[in-house]
Amino acid sequence: MNSKNMTDMTVGSPMGHIIRFSLPLLIGNLFQQLYNMVDSVVVGNYVGKDALAAVGTCGSMGFLFFSLSSGLAIGIGILVAQYFGAKNEKNVRITIANSFYVLMAAALVVTVLGVLLSPALLRLLKTPDNIIRDSITYMRTSCMGIVGIALYNGVAAILRALGDSKTPLYFLILSSIVNVSLDLFFVLKLGWGVFGVALATIIAQMVAAICSLIYAYYKVPYFRLTKAELTPKKEIITRSFRLGLPVAMQNSMIAVSCMALQGVVNSFGDVVMASYTITGRIEQIVQQPYSSLSAALTTYAGQNIGAGKTDRVKKGFVQSTLMVLVFSLAFIPIAYLLGHQIVGIFVKESEVIEMAGRALRITSLFYFGLGMIYVPRAILNGCGDTGFAMINGITEVACRLIYAFIFTSIPAIGYWGVWMTTGATWGTTALVCVARYFGGKWKYKAVVKSRAEQDAMDEAWENAKNKVKEKS
Repeated sequence: MNSKNMTDMTVGSPMGHIIRFSLPLLIGNLFQQLYNMVDSVVVGNYVGKDALAAVGTCGSMGFLFFSLSSGLAIGIGILVAQYFGAKNEKNVRITIANSFYVLMAAALVVTVLGVLLSPALLRLLKTPDNIIRDSITYMRTSCMGIVGIALYNGVAAILRALGDSKTPLYFLILSSIVNVSLDLFFVLKLGWGVFGVALATIIAQMVAAICSLIYAYYKVPYFRLTKAELTPKKEIITRSFRLGLPVAMQNSMIAVSCMALQGVVNSFGDVVMASYTITGRIEQIVQQPYSSLSAALTTYAGQNIGAGKTDRVKKGFVQSTLMVLVFSLAFIPIAYLLGHQIVGIFVKESEVIEMAGRALRITSLFYFGLGMIYVPRAILNGCGDTGFAMINGITEVACRLIYAFIFTSIPAIGYWGVWMTTGATWGTTALVCVARYFGGKWKYKAVVKSRAEQDAMDEAWENAKNKVKEKS
């Protein structure tokens, strides 16, 4: 079964596959970050500094609520990639069918929890009284879009697992255009403030979800499922959770640690909060080459481990590490030479521009460490070693809590410690991820059998049944 956009990564040049797969992902991720950038630019320039701080303080909490569906989508993508690499088309289709039960159930639960818990969590973060109302409004409205996020992430993860990284890009571009247009309309024309910004984002996300689902049904044969294939299958659902939940828990723990750090940031006042929000938005853009490379590597590793080709996985690691090094060195002079000008796009207050510009110089020195979290983690996930994700998450939580306490407690460092904490956390987590990769356990973590192994098992099972019939 073939579609012109599908790619078999078990043959051909590893770097060629990774680069060709990564580029659409990079463009798509940049458009996705445009959501957050436009929110910040519109709010910072047309609503005010307090509103910008309100949106920023919701960032880590939003990541917490969205992490379950995104983690499960990654797990489903890994399973599809491994079955696709093993040439097991039947289980590709069954996995796609069961993935929607998994994602929708998780999305509905998280939506309810997000709406109910947002006020309590924001107060736990010591959100200042002058922005608490806007923060609750933004967070509750954003949570109403989790179903759309889960649907889009699920379809996109499956398409990418099949080697198609271009199609999800088209829907992200459409979604970005919708988001920007509605941002401007809701805020500038209707004066809806942070509620308008959040509403624009969830509408844009639903547009991406619906369009990608329609496309997949009509253009990708694997999505045209029979009634029998739509029957829930316990084994596939269990595998999806087994692969996806550790990633979701990792993301949740990272989100909790970011929330804890956000609480430290909030204790220093609104100028530090606004500066931290801006540097966070910029760093999200800096992370996009790494994130795109990571998604490509997850699919690449999944397909190749499913085909039993561990040597190709190793080549992918080495070549991706070189790419991360180039990206990281290129970003440092940009932060030092243009940091203040970039920050000035988001906000007009000079004290915020000065602080955020200096903060960017601190974190830019740690970009290679950030990239080297993504590369080994992607390969480990793609090969089925998602259990390590829990260790990875615990590492980030511990680092953010410990480093934040140490750095901000030193009078000479003070609030600059929040950015030093970010950099030191990246470096330490990268060392743990690289050590896990070189440990080599990922070679034996494939959750599916190769096509040859599966055929042999099926044949043995049929022979055993025939023998039973003969004896009876």
